[in-house]
Amino acid sequence: MEQRRIPFADLPWLSVAPGAREKSVTAGSATLRLLELSADFNEEDWCLHAHHGLVIMGELEIDFGGSATIYQQGDGIHIPGGLVNRHKATPLTEKVLLFLVEEARGRASSGPS
Repeated sequence: MEQRRIPFADLPWLSVAPGAREKSVTAGSATLRLLELSADFNEEDWCLHAHHGLVIMGELEIDFGGSATIYQQGDGIHIPGGLVNRHKATPLTEKVLLFLVEEARGRASSGPS
């Protein structure tokens, strides 16, 4: 039976990197993530993964290889994957909360991307 309701409030927060934690669930081919970044989060490596979602709280800057875009509460995020869309996120507020819908993949990496 398909899961139609996902009780994020009941899921535990998992640390995925210093300054980043998430709640996630995979349903079919999609992973739904609630990602929280704190002001001390520092993304050292370029992320090549696709991200689609919404900024629920806070403000962050995403650097796309020298061209930066600021995302604020209520803004949608659509980042295709691949080298041409490589990116790094930097929180501009004490906390940033994102809701992301992504293609399900193995969670071998220890980072939030």
